[in-house]
Amino acid sequence: MLLLGDFSVIRPEPGLLFWTVAIFLFFWFIMGRLAFKPIIHALKQREQDIQDALDQAKKAREEMAALQAEHEKLLAQAREERSQILKEAKEAKEHILAEARERAHAEYRRRVESALRDIENQKMAALVELKNMAGQMAVEIAEKILQRELSNKVEQEAYARQLAEQMRLN
Repeated sequence: MLLLGDFSVIRPEPGLLFWTVAIFLFFWFIMGRLAFKPIIHALKQREQDIQDALDQAKKAREEMAALQAEHEKLLAQAREERSQILKEAKEAKEHILAEARERAHAEYRRRVESALRDIENQKMAALVELKNMAGQMAVEIAEKILQRELSNKVEQEAYARQLAEQMRLN
């Protein structure tokens, strides 16, 4: 038996040492079977979950970068299409304006030519009418001269001058 007075921590008894080591090994074996394996398995599973999450995050970042690049590409394409549409609209506007100017200029020329033809026609009509009037006046003067006596030439010339002056006044 062991007395308390003989017990020393620095110098343990071989039996106590044996039982302590045996209990520790038994406890270690039980803990290894019941606790360490599930803990190690849980830690490995957690490590795998973390690695999967990191892989998914990396994949998501790559997809986001690809989507961002595609988005930028689509934006650039949309800007290009917008500028092309604006360019085409500007060209169409200029074409329509040029066409309208050309039509207006053609209409102006047509109206001017028509007005000039009308003026020329009226001028010709006025000249014809003036010639007709002059001819008629000449015939009237000749009639009046012939109605008078044809014997006195001086009187005939004076009478013709008088009629001409009367006609100028009218």
